[in-house]
Amino acid sequence: MLHTMTSEPEQQIGVGAPDAFQRLWTPHRMAYIQGENKPTGPGSGDGCPFCSIPEKSDEDGLVIARGERVYAVLNLYPYNGGHLMVVPFRHVADYTELDVAETAELADFTKRAMTALRTASGAHGFNIGMNQGDTAGAGIAAHLHQHVVPRWGGDTNFMPVIGHTKVLPQLLADTRKMLADAWPHA
Repeated sequence: MLHTMTSEPEQQIGVGAPDAFQRLWTPHRMAYIQGENKPTGPGSGDGCPFCSIPEKSDEDGLVIARGERVYAVLNLYPYNGGHLMVVPFRHVADYTELDVAETAELADFTKRAMTALRTASGAHGFNIGMNQGDTAGAGIAAHLHQHVVPRWGGDTNFMPVIGHTKVLPQLLADTRKMLADAWPHA
């Protein structure tokens, strides 16, 4: 069946009252909204995804790079393409619980992440940070993780501002490979 572009939005049955808006469906985000894969408690054995990711292959776990104390992994629910996290292997909730070596490697991996993202995608800037505790917005408060979100001039357009939807042009597996290939080694 051949579809042609028209100036009229396509009428979709079952989406509520007819209006002038077209819908961009992102059903994969429902798992995040409903809290799928969230830990059931504060311990490392309570279903923590950051504790189970290192047991998987890099491809299956979306791991970009592994160090001695931390690893870099793509965010399953990214704010922007290439959004990754630097995560300690040890299950700790608070930044102050990291030892000196973990803190140093977390900082080093953050620098490497920025370099890899600039190399692979030409990122213009970054939002870097961690949310400490449920009250501060941590999606998984029981296991510390630092976000590295690449930004480009003009990357905030009508989709996230009006539609509260981010359009990601690349599959996570392809993004993982691109960043792993660009990851600077010590």
